[in-house]
Amino acid sequence: MIRSSVRPVLGAVAFLASAMSVPALAGQERPAMPAAQTGDRFYCEDRKLGTWFYCERPKIEPVEPAPPSSAPPATATEQLDAVTAELRELKARAILEPSPENVTAYIRYQRAQLDRASLFGDVWQRALWRTPELDYTLERPVGTVAKQQWLDSRKVERERAMARLGDRYGLFYFFAQSCGACRVMSPIVKSVGETYRLTVRAISTDGGPSETFQQYTVETNQRAAMGLTPKLTPAVVLFDSATRTTIPVGYGVIAADELVERIFLLTQRKVGSDY
Repeated sequence: MIRSSVRPVLGAVAFLASAMSVPALAGQERPAMPAAQTGDRFYCEDRKLGTWFYCERPKIEPVEPAPPSSAPPATATEQLDAVTAELRELKARAILEPSPENVTAYIRYQRAQLDRASLFGDVWQRALWRTPELDYTLERPVGTVAKQQWLDSRKVERERAMARLGDRYGLFYFFAQSCGACRVMSPIVKSVGETYRLTVRAISTDGGPSETFQQYTVETNQRAAMGLTPKLTPAVVLFDSATRTTIPVGYGVIAADELVERIFLLTQRKVGSDY
């Protein structure tokens, strides 16, 4: 019984072995597959069943592990924005829900930021003490004693410069008989002109006379030629005889000291040199 049941199995094995050893057909050459890529010859070479019978092993690219993601450190600006946002959030919460806990949390956080600002101010002041070229108050003092000394020196310098201006500069003064502000401004302009020997040429914009300037001329489009705002009086304009150019000084009523200061700045100081 055993031999009779084994005989068919052995026959099948012999058939498969003989089939696998059948030579290739004439004129047809089958490329040999690499050992690493070759499976069973019957399935892979003769029947060409491919990867479904593990004849051609798929190429698996090595997967490199992704580097651990690390967020870049927050910049100083981002940190300061976060502090401001937190302060606003605590304040809003304390206002909308004014519980003792919320109000206390807001006060504590605000106090911490005030301490930080105070520390910054202290370090700022100490830095200025060590670096005098950065201290603006040395150029424009704010203290009572130092400021008075600076004003006195400035006034002496201004008076010396103004005493020489008459050789080069003069004033155009535009007024109108119907202008109330002109009746206040006219004596001021005349006094400044006489004090610093500046020639003043008074021009009436409406043709009317002036109580202060007996000698005047009627305007014939001078304001437009100088680029002045039309029909606005009183107006004071410097005339530079060396360059034949005009420099507007100001409109409306101007105090005598302010008028002198403006003339001094416009003729003796470059833009930005005082700041």
